[in-house]
Amino acid sequence: VQLQASGGGLVQAGGSLRLSCAASGFSFDYYTMGWFRQAPGKEREAVSCISYSGGNTYYTEDVKGRFTISRDNAKNTVYLQMNSLKAEDTAVYYCGAEFHSDYRPICNGMMDYWGKGTLVTVSS
Repeated sequence: VQLQASGGGLVQAGGSLRLSCAASGFSFDYYTMGWFRQAPGKEREAVSCISYSGGNTYYTEDVKGRFTISRDNAKNTVYLQMNSLKAEDTAVYYCGAEFHSDYRPICNGMMDYWGKGTLVTVSS
């Protein structure tokens, strides 16, 4: 099993980044996918999750209206489009996979698989 996150980098406040997470080694089509982040000195928190069909999503309140999660099951990839970035979005972003129903994701961090993170730094 492999989850490879990419797309992080340094961006100015107000800018945008698109994270990608390429999955392999499991049946991607049947897994809820999620993005989580961990800022320096803080615990990891949920950012957004998407059900396996893509029909149901969850966003933490802080990112609603700014971030959009999507997935391409043909490419085994999940994306996180991040717009209007703020300094407080600075963190290492991780993707995770959970074998779950197609209902609205719980997105509580109880993932079956985790990838290595990608660093997002937003300068103010």
